[in-house]
Amino acid sequence: MFRNVKMKTENKGGRPAKVAGQKKGYFIGVKMDTEEYYTLKAKAREAGISISECVRQSVLRGVIKQRLNTEMYDLIRKLCGMANNLNQIARKANAQGYQNAQSENLQLASSIRKLVNHLRHDS
Repeated sequence: MFRNVKMKTENKGGRPAKVAGQKKGYFIGVKMDTEEYYTLKAKAREAGISISECVRQSVLRGVIKQRLNTEMYDLIRKLCGMANNLNQIARKANAQGYQNAQSENLQLASSIRKLVNHLRHDS
C-alpha cells in the first residue's frame, strides 16, 4: 500500500554542487619544451600538489616583471656612458692625482645615483 517514494529534498549522496564562483570553468593550454615540463612536474611533486594547482598558485602568487620599455633602455644606455666616463676619470686621477678629478667624480657619482634610483622606481 505504501510505496517507498523519495522526496526531492532528500540527500542523494555525493559531493554538494559548487557555487558559480568556485567552479573551474576556463581551460588554458600552454606549450612547453621538455625541460620546462619536467621542471614544472618536479616542483608540483615536491609540493605535493597537482600540476594544475601548481600553475594556479604560480599565477596567484608569482611576480611578473614587465619587459623594459624604450625609456628604460635609454636610461641604461646613459648609465653605460656614465660608467665609461667614470673609467676615464679614474685614469685621469691615477695619472694626475685625485684632487684634479675629484669634482668631476662627485658630479658623475651624483648623476649615476639619480639614474639608478630612477631605474629602481620604474621597474
